[in-house]
Amino acid sequence: MKRALILTDIQNDFLPGGALAVPEGDAILPFVVRLLRSGRSYDLLVVTQDWHPEGHGSFASSHEGAKPFQLGELGGNAQMLWPDHCIEGTDGARLAVEIEEVLAEQKAAGRPIHTVRKGQDSAVDSYSAFFDNARRHDTGLQAVLDKHDIEEVDVVGLALDYCVKYTALDAASLGFNTRVLLEGCRAVDPSSLELVLAEFADAGVAWIDGST
Repeated sequence: MKRALILTDIQNDFLPGGALAVPEGDAILPFVVRLLRSGRSYDLLVVTQDWHPEGHGSFASSHEGAKPFQLGELGGNAQMLWPDHCIEGTDGARLAVEIEEVLAEQKAAGRPIHTVRKGQDSAVDSYSAFFDNARRHDTGLQAVLDKHDIEEVDVVGLALDYCVKYTALDAASLGFNTRVLLEGCRAVDPSSLELVLAEFADAGVAWIDGST
């Protein structure tokens, strides 16, 4: 079976010092780099990036009197309000330099790479690599995976309890055999791990805790 690796939002704003730093987010970098350089047989690499316009509706700064990490509303749906982050074209939206470097190596070696930039509609947030949170827009990723005859996906990145989780759940719901490599993930809320794993179990998402 052909397999893809989805690298989820490994961007500067989610790393230490970034606008929405995930605790220990940089700890995943050595594992992900080793995974990419190991010769492990992935038939496609998928790279996702949050790519928000200024003033995105998920930003607390777009709601008068709101503060980051406060629950609000966007487009009729409950919405966690975030610090301004991953604004298109900024350094915060760039991939971590270690990831940029190893992807350049992989591209030079002829490995196919597909990039998904999500969250460009100010009226809805987008955690999953497949759909926005209201499922108004399809990113086209399913069609790309099908074009490459992908049947299995591994998922790593940031953050486990948001974009990794929803990407994995959607992948499984679309019929892909899906695994999350926990060594390559960190969560916004580290205490959420048991709840996230319970959701994975219910959805048929497998996970590996440790080296693959």
